Amino acid sequence: MSGRPRRTALRATEASERQVTGPEAAAYLSVPISETEREQAVALIRWFRRRYPTGADRLAYVRRAYRRWAMARARQ
Repeated sequence: MSGRPRRTALRATEASERQVTGPEAAAYLSVPISETEREQAVALIRWFRRRYPTGADRLAYVRRAYRRWAMARARQ
């Protein structure tokens, strides 16, 4: 990775790993989610529960996802 994609990845990493202040969190949490956001979240939950119907299926998915994340992180 070089140039712009590398800078974009670095900015994304920095943003995702930064510590949120108490006032920032309170401000974010004080705003109710929109109906559209709620519908999207419910749709994702329904999809996930259909795709991984049992606790064992969900745990297996999480383990695979964690392995992928850890391997990608090790390559950085």
